[in-house]
Amino acid sequence: MTRDELPPLRFAAVGLDHRHIYDQVQSLIDIGGTCVGYWTGDDARPLEGFVKRFPHIPRVADRRALLDDPSIQLFTCAAVFDQRADLAIEAMLAGKDFMADKPGVTTLEQLARVRDVQQSTGRIWTVNFTERFEVRAVTRALELVQGGAIGTVVQTVGLGPHRENRHTRADWFYDKRRYGGILADIASHQIDQFLMFTGASDARITLARAGNVAHPGDPLFEDFGEVALAAGKASGYIRVDWFTADGLPTWGDGRLFVVGTRGTIELRKYVDIAGRPGKDHLFLVDAQGTRHIDCSDAPLPYYRNLHHDIVHRTQTAMTHAHCYKVCELALTAQAQAEGIGG
Repeated sequence: MTRDELPPLRFAAVGLDHRHIYDQVQSLIDIGGTCVGYWTGDDARPLEGFVKRFPHIPRVADRRALLDDPSIQLFTCAAVFDQRADLAIEAMLAGKDFMADKPGVTTLEQLARVRDVQQSTGRIWTVNFTERFEVRAVTRALELVQGGAIGTVVQTVGLGPHRENRHTRADWFYDKRRYGGILADIASHQIDQFLMFTGASDARITLARAGNVAHPGDPLFEDFGEVALAAGKASGYIRVDWFTADGLPTWGDGRLFVVGTRGTIELRKYVDIAGRPGKDHLFLVDAQGTRHIDCSDAPLPYYRNLHHDIVHRTQTAMTHAHCYKVCELALTAQAQAEGIGG
């Protein structure tokens, strides 16, 4: 059976508390999946937008109905961050595979419990690191790096600025006890990319700082953070924040710099400010010169690979070892972080 001949995928959505649920559900539908139903709390801010986008998907009052449905293979989740571990454990014990957007967990204790249940049940537990899995420029950059285009990677610099959009945020978004902290949350993206581009299976945290710089009315919120990593001869630097100004035509100027021994790559993932229109811009510098590469035709294989993994019990979308390590490093950086601000 080829990937194109995979049997239909039936899935459910649990927890609509983050807008990432829109892309998760749509992307699964795009590969031929059917969303059997969804469960969420009444206070989920994206609920109205979800119903407008997917009016045909039924809501269930008791998620037990989804857990007990033997036809459902996968749960996709964008619940409040500190609820995701328990929802994942519940789903895996019911025989379902489980995908959440980042962060999959908010504490090291949660990570240990999820790992134990995943290993004992043999189910798939995966975190959708959208800044890699849903960015075509990253797909193309990995192809170039793994093909030797810039030699051996010696450093990555990942920048993850975000727009706050306060009017769309629920109270839990400003409570570190609920969302886990800025490094556990946003910086997991850049940690994932550091490991992927360097080929490292582990890393050391050499710097971690996080804090509240400009939100005195939200004492449990973190609006700025930075991390430095080392793995063998390779190093990485990460900066994440909630300071994207309203004048930018997208939610954040996400950027990635990859330094190799024979060249460099820069990604402008979402916008080339005052430059070319659109997103997925890649700039390559090597011995032949400099060039811009439009990555709009690069594939996004994560969801199709995940479908393959669900059917064949493989780990082509992402290995569990890698997923665990990214979460572990992000949570360790958060726990070790020197405080900034008030």
